[in-house]
Amino acid sequence: MTPIPAVVPPLPRDNGWQRHCAPTTAFRWLAAGWDDFRERPLASLFYGVLVFLISAGIVTGLFAFGQDSVLFPALAGFVVVGPIVAIGLYEKSRRLAAGEPISLISMIFVRPASGGQLLFTGILLCTLMLLWMRTAVIIYALFFGLRPFPGLRHVTTMLLTTPTGWAMLIVGTAIGGLFAAFSFAISAFSIPMLLEERIDALTAMASSLALVWNNLPVMLTWGAIVLALVLLGVMTGLVGLIVVFPVLGHGTWHAWLAFRS
Repeated sequence: MTPIPAVVPPLPRDNGWQRHCAPTTAFRWLAAGWDDFRERPLASLFYGVLVFLISAGIVTGLFAFGQDSVLFPALAGFVVVGPIVAIGLYEKSRRLAAGEPISLISMIFVRPASGGQLLFTGILLCTLMLLWMRTAVIIYALFFGLRPFPGLRHVTTMLLTTPTGWAMLIVGTAIGGLFAAFSFAISAFSIPMLLEERIDALTAMASSLALVWNNLPVMLTWGAIVLALVLLGVMTGLVGLIVVFPVLGHGTWHAWLAFRS
């Protein structure tokens, strides 16, 4: 019988993680992301176009199959899976710093140092997004019963002109804020970490959570920047994501470098 090898848990290690960065540092990350976008811009633009086409396809599919009721939760859930989708942009920024050749192929078919741990992280984040969307449907049912979704044309009036609608907005915003905060904290730096280091998924997510907690002012600023730019991209019919998403992706890599160095 072949003996089963013992599992060695990860050991504590020294690191040079920075803490307590000033809130204004977030704008430097954004500027650095813009600089990476302008360096070999076609690769980032094509990547942004792919993100736009996938996003537009999902939105179109929701309307085509009569599932427009989950449109807003789906758009909000984009924040959860965004970091895993941006891994190709992290790879471009890494290659720029290392002086390695850059191509769209190298950004799409990324080979992370952590191997399959990145896939495991992606599954966890997608599961979290699905849980978020299901929670949104349950909240709607709790307040309005099993009434069919009235459609996007009438939902605003229903939410803003009735006491039940206001109550649902307050409760939904509070619960959605908890989902957003948790997902942002565990995914902000776990994906760049998995790309660059041989580390397991749970350790990477826990490290990301610790980094966000110990740098709360600057991460709140960065989160506000990300939210504002993503909303801008959505308001342009998702077309703005062609530029917004790559810039934010490159900026997130520089945020990781700032904490790692």
